[in-house]
Amino acid sequence: MRELFEPVTLGALELPNRLVMAPMTRSRAHGGLVTELTAEYYAQRAGAGLIVTEGAQPSVIGQGYVDTPGLHSAEQVAAWRKVTDAVHEKGGRIVVQLMHSGRVGHPVLYPDGALPLAPSAIASGQSLFTPDGMLDHPTPREMTVEDVARTIEDYAAAARNAMEAGFDGVELHGANGYLIHQFLADGSNRRTDAYGGAVTGRIRFAVEVTEAVADAIGPDRVGIRISPGAALNGITESDTGELYPALARALAPLGLAYLHVMEAGDREMTRAVRAAWPGALILNPHPGTEMLPASPEAGVDALREGVADAIAHARLWLANPDLPVRIAAGGPYNEADPATFYGGDHRGYTDYSPLGA
Repeated sequence: MRELFEPVTLGALELPNRLVMAPMTRSRAHGGLVTELTAEYYAQRAGAGLIVTEGAQPSVIGQGYVDTPGLHSAEQVAAWRKVTDAVHEKGGRIVVQLMHSGRVGHPVLYPDGALPLAPSAIASGQSLFTPDGMLDHPTPREMTVEDVARTIEDYAAAARNAMEAGFDGVELHGANGYLIHQFLADGSNRRTDAYGGAVTGRIRFAVEVTEAVADAIGPDRVGIRISPGAALNGITESDTGELYPALARALAPLGLAYLHVMEAGDREMTRAVRAAWPGALILNPHPGTEMLPASPEAGVDALREGVADAIAHARLWLANPDLPVRIAAGGPYNEADPATFYGGDHRGYTDYSPLGA
């Protein structure tokens, strides 16, 4: 396991180990504001080489779920500052994931009852959980070129807010069927303008968002997450093998801190992306089964193979705030309670005990 505990540099980020806490929505930000409990939650996990927060919407219309945090107002910036301060006081490093949900949204989330935005007017086929029950995602409004430009600036503004809030950088969510992924995938992007059609058109939005954010805060503090072949939130891709290496090549000249790959089961796809990407790569390894999280051993194998420079885990961090200590000791590991993943109070959030407690 020694490979996991070697230091690594990702752009401007100096990591003391290669264990990354993956972004995970927890739906405890009432009114879009993180809380003191959020600060405690992340500070407990400051032993990670890097924490990537839950997705924060860069605009009002970017929200996709109930009680997710934003990063588009002064009040939200001030709330996040308490989180970053708490993590830094524990010696940790933390970046915020900027997540525009696109068509994975609903008018009930927005003050003006607007339709969610997307590259094309194609519904996700999925539903939103609300206190009033499940609601089907509506057919979104197709974004105009003006909407695209405004959204790109929303990302850049949120990145500047992230720096004001004390984050060490930002990660763009280009995975799991959210807005950037919706532009990438031909199943959700049927545009005939410069942002659609062939792969070169469909990657344009992702590249322009990344360029804008890199210009705003410096490329060495920017990462982007992708999930090649992951059929989440109604996403379908017919050309995954061509799409993601092309995206990696287009992003490579920007000098980003890292590319973050959520593996959907095909290591060959990961190898192809790695071959096209000259920079640092964080890998969220596929667990082999949807019932269990990826093991620390899977991360070691990826490091030894050379397909990754750092390893992201998700569910293991939920129930094991001292995950590096437990990995070094060979376990045991607490099991996360799915009933407390989304919403609620401290239970299943900040009450998991460290090893030996």
